Amino acid sequence: MIHNDKELKGTQERIAYFQDLLLQLRVKATLEEFPLISSGYRAEIEKMQGEVLEYLTRHSSEPITTEVASIDASKQPVQVADTGSA
Repeated sequence: MIHNDKELKGTQERIAYFQDLLLQLRVKATLEEFPLISSGYRAEIEKMQGEVLEYLTRHSSEPITTEVASIDASKQPVQVADTGSA
């Protein structure tokens, strides 16, 4: 989860880095190995892109909520408001 503009920039840089890796792998990996190698990078890029969109489409005045694992026996997630400033 992205909490501020600094984390947004870091995530965007990481996405660009993984995309560059995929660009190189398209040429260097064999046809057979490419799907196996690229799938992990693709999944991570998609996850990070979702986080970027979530951050960018949330108004800056909205509180950030974080799912935290519950310590009781029910194992239900608990919503906790993040009071950190962006």
